Amino acid sequence: MTASSNGFWRHHQQEQRLSLDDITVVDHSLLKRAVGAMALGNAMEWFDFGVYSYIAVTLGKVFFPSSSPSAQLIATFGTFAAAFLVRPVGGMVFGPLGDRIGRQRVLAMTMIMMAAGTFAIGLIPNYATIGILAPALLLLARLVQGFSTGGEYGGAATFIAEFSTDKRRGFMGSFLEFGTLIGYVLGAGTVALLTATLSNDALLSWGWRVPFLIAGPLGLVGLYIRMKLEETPAFKKQAEEREAEDRALPSQSLRQLLVQQWKPLLLCVGLVLIFNVTDYMALSYLPSYLSATLHFNETHGLFLVLLVMILMMPMTLAAGRLSDAIGRKPVMLLGCVGLFALSIPALLLIRMGTMLPVFGGLMILGVLLSCFTGVMPSALPALFPTRIRYGALAIGFNISVSLFGGTTPLVTAWLVERTGNLMMPAYYLMGASLIGIASVLALRETARKPLLGSGPCVATRAEAHAVLRGEREAEEMDERFAAAATARA
Repeated sequence: MTASSNGFWRHHQQEQRLSLDDITVVDHSLLKRAVGAMALGNAMEWFDFGVYSYIAVTLGKVFFPSSSPSAQLIATFGTFAAAFLVRPVGGMVFGPLGDRIGRQRVLAMTMIMMAAGTFAIGLIPNYATIGILAPALLLLARLVQGFSTGGEYGGAATFIAEFSTDKRRGFMGSFLEFGTLIGYVLGAGTVALLTATLSNDALLSWGWRVPFLIAGPLGLVGLYIRMKLEETPAFKKQAEEREAEDRALPSQSLRQLLVQQWKPLLLCVGLVLIFNVTDYMALSYLPSYLSATLHFNETHGLFLVLLVMILMMPMTLAAGRLSDAIGRKPVMLLGCVGLFALSIPALLLIRMGTMLPVFGGLMILGVLLSCFTGVMPSALPALFPTRIRYGALAIGFNISVSLFGGTTPLVTAWLVERTGNLMMPAYYLMGASLIGIASVLALRETARKPLLGSGPCVATRAEAHAVLRGEREAEEMDERFAAAATARA
């Protein structure tokens, strides 16, 4: 891979002239390894994190004894939401660290911590054995998960974005969420298999532990994969420049970051809000809503969600590819407007309580969610320059997830319980979609353009020469227009 990232390039209005050394020619084999490692690692992360929501009803009975199934579900999702409260802390620790020591090493740390926290859940005795200590230990393990996950998504999205070519960054980034869906599918499939094959007593006694204990070996595999990666070219270039100039990376406090980057951080929070509210509503809350609130067969509900997620995989890749062709904004806007218009019809179908209508309602939400899963991994890193990308994205992403995404199951379950209105999930999605529309409209288009703080990234040297020729032709055209304007004056 050649040298890269010398300034903002012409798109970002640098005055120095673009040279061939400023253009990164991406090594295709390294790109494939980077994308594959992030997707596989993310799949393992989200298998660990996602299993909790799929087996929430059973966990409520194990850790939170109560005569009310709804109260158990709220208590379980309360512990689920608690992990999201420490995610911004994890982002504040791991994000700036990734900008300082490198993306690859930090991503290896987050992997092993996540696996350890999930494995620990599978070892906790139940409430009947150790009493109040059981939910306390569950909360502690969830906090470890949340802290480590605070550095995961921002780092993985940054890693893929900085390895990808400008023309295909949307498609390559979509593999990150493809990996997330694989993790969700494996988690849902494991839980569905257990609930279908084990008796209720066996599931409550030991069966619920199985998916959590799988996290140990999965974490070791993910760690091995990530330790074999190279650092991103954008980060290496900046490190080389700092070393050549014998200067350290300027430290930046959270206050300075908020002051200097308030607009992209605000956009990041808004985009992540609509993305994660939809994600956690469709894939985490609704399976439990079906079984605990609508009394829909739990195994059938998990099967339908599993099927929707499988169908979302190619749709996510297609949305990423489409965003490279027509832009990030049109695809995300389609998802936001569609969510506002179709949330009520989708939930009315789900409330009918039979297989085909429930599948139809879930599928509507799955199609709209694909507009976000396919585009966000490329749109979010493009908000920030290379020197602070990991830290700013990790902080903005996790603040939004902790406030709005991870609390979605808890708040929605509470609203349904408090009001008795079974349409609350649809109203919640519609409110989020309005914030999403405003955020997307305020966003600048970044498709097929270099990342902030980096030069162009291309697939071949011939394409690099073509970019250089195009730049020079544009400069000559500007000069001719300027000369003509002077002559007319």
